[in-house]
Amino acid sequence: MTETMFTEPEERVALREAVAKLAGKYGQEYVVKQAQEGGKMTEMWLDMGAHGFLGVNIPEEYGGGGGGMADLAAVLEEAGAAGAPLLMMVVSPAINGSIIARCGTEEQKRRWLPGIADGTHLMAFGITEADAGSNSHNITTTARRDGDEWVLSGQKTYISGVDEAQSVLIVARTEDAKTGKLKPALFVVPTDSPGFTKQVIPMSWSAPEKQFTLFIDDVRLPADHLIGDEDGGLWQLFAGLNPERIMGAAMSLGMARYALDKAVAYAKERSVWRDTPIGAHQGIAHPLAKIKIELEQARLLMQKSAALYDAGDDFTAGEYANMAKYAAGEVACNATDVAVHTHGGNGLTQEYGLGNMLVAARLGRIAPVSREMILNFVAMHSLGLPKSY
Repeated sequence: MTETMFTEPEERVALREAVAKLAGKYGQEYVVKQAQEGGKMTEMWLDMGAHGFLGVNIPEEYGGGGGGMADLAAVLEEAGAAGAPLLMMVVSPAINGSIIARCGTEEQKRRWLPGIADGTHLMAFGITEADAGSNSHNITTTARRDGDEWVLSGQKTYISGVDEAQSVLIVARTEDAKTGKLKPALFVVPTDSPGFTKQVIPMSWSAPEKQFTLFIDDVRLPADHLIGDEDGGLWQLFAGLNPERIMGAAMSLGMARYALDKAVAYAKERSVWRDTPIGAHQGIAHPLAKIKIELEQARLLMQKSAALYDAGDDFTAGEYANMAKYAAGEVACNATDVAVHTHGGNGLTQEYGLGNMLVAARLGRIAPVSREMILNFVAMHSLGLPKSY
């Protein structure tokens, strides 16, 4: 048999090839240049949007490609493998695009989805808080009604790309008039709103995308900036968080593929003893082979989680999206470490561009959810063990 259930559709294979070709025009050199000069990925972002790659998961009637999360994950993976990952793909089309497409009104879909699809409207996502992390139960940013408006107050931290975004989808809490309890709700906040300010967080790795703390001081919003039902509960939030984990896995996989490709190419060319390439030695070859196996394992988990999400099985998709994100974060760290070691001293020079990746890859173990919390989730939901937190 030449085709199996593990073979991607021809359309997705063609999509991967097209993205790899376009992203290859930019590559790591473009990313490094933008980061060093304080630039952004805007040119590549808009180029990808113009070709329909950013909105491949958005319904066709709203300017997208009508595909699924598996297609969008393939786009990000290929961009990462070309050395030019787009962090904001995890946020704008994946999290926000999915939430608005599934929970928004018809007017909200027509207002925001076309711009998200072609990249002209970049929407950041704000959930994390200093004292709550991403635990939505402990979020203190609140939203209260005032006539026909909502008034938001609170802070968010480690929010990506706010300086590039036209709006941010903020996770706040509204008061339940019946019980007095607070519950999560989602609001689109324009970044030029009065009372909305940001402060950059200096990070240890160099990247065009910056991280910010947000200050939300009595920001007033029209009633129609609430996405979904204020009584809808957590499912509306997880309509975006499952895609976030799938896309986080895709980004880590792309990074791992880039590092492995660089290491393999170097191992084939570099000779030290008797003109024999170092890749002929098991001390070099076996760690690289191990990375290849780990990469394929993580990729299968990502593809399964995306297929489940696209099929509408949210709970099972969440289980496998968490496992995929865990596995991909591990292989990204392992791959960059092995790639640096394969290059020897050259692996930490700016010329080869792997040193900065060591720190960037580490992000996959921390965000969008730590590997420890994923292990808690798997222990509790997959294995049926008592809750540990």
